[in-house]
Amino acid sequence: MRASASLGFAALVQEFFSQRLVVQSNASPCTVASYRDTFRLLLSFAEKRLHRAPTTVEMTDLDAPFVLDFLDHLEKDRENTPRSRNARLTAIRSFMTFASGRDPTTLPIAQRVRAIPTKRFDRPMIGSLSREEIEAILAAPDDATWSGRRDRILFATLYNTGARVSEIIRVRRGDVALDRSPYVRLHGKGRKERSVPLWPKTARALRSWLTKLPGADEHPVFPNRAGRTMSRSGVEARLDAAVRVASATCPTLRDRHVSPHVIRHSTAMHLLQAGVDITVIALWLGHESPATTHLYIEADLKMKERALAKVQSPGVKTSRYRPTDGLLDFLDRLTLCGPRGASPDPTEPLRPSS
Repeated sequence: MRASASLGFAALVQEFFSQRLVVQSNASPCTVASYRDTFRLLLSFAEKRLHRAPTTVEMTDLDAPFVLDFLDHLEKDRENTPRSRNARLTAIRSFMTFASGRDPTTLPIAQRVRAIPTKRFDRPMIGSLSREEIEAILAAPDDATWSGRRDRILFATLYNTGARVSEIIRVRRGDVALDRSPYVRLHGKGRKERSVPLWPKTARALRSWLTKLPGADEHPVFPNRAGRTMSRSGVEARLDAAVRVASATCPTLRDRHVSPHVIRHSTAMHLLQAGVDITVIALWLGHESPATTHLYIEADLKMKERALAKVQSPGVKTSRYRPTDGLLDFLDRLTLCGPRGASPDPTEPLRPSS
């Protein structure tokens, strides 16, 4: 099953990136960078496992057991989450699809690799902040300093728009409209753009802030000290500092990790609690499907309590279910999520039906 010399693994990888991703698919720079990092990790793993240089790796080396070992390495040795593991597997699957179409001799290997399933994982409860906690964070930066003024308007715009941190740091002057209907244009995932309206208070703060920046449309609205685009880690560090200051007046923020994504979750939750329709919130956040936004309904305990208060509990007395068949009794006593040894003994004779 070895590919021909003209279509070796190295040549397929180069063609996959330069032709399939960049030219044919017009993939975003973030997607190309993510796939590139996947292959860097894969080739580094292959070099250690196979004791061969990356340029000498062949398609026959990348069979399903090898890819599974690589995925296990990501989780166990690099401590990647199942979500990260699945992202790496997606990149490898995409390459295998391309390789099997470009060189049919690789089809058997590609089919077995593409059959590797993604790993399911628990989705943690969405964390959000109260209005009081948000207000304390917005007031924390020192507006007597240049960086403090920037941080105040940065966090206010982040909360107003519900933007991802990758979106907020990419906002340029040309993306901000402050006329009769002020809004910010965000460049989201998958080359999707959306416009989010601004509260009058946010618009006034942005208007004042922009007078202190260069007038070019391509200049970042929230630059670092060097005038360049802030990094993701830079925004997180400034938010951490604001939370530490805010915790002095808002004790509920103490010992709590507040990321830019928690601010985004808070925006969605507050819109939901204010009665905004779920489809509008999905558009506000740039969710591709409203199903993603339904997670906020799951997390809103107060909304569930209000719904429960509208319905009276039934007054019917229920009896306990008792299986009448031995096999049903065995299945009923199975404990799949409990401690070891809790399940019934499969060698124990079944109780006869009554």
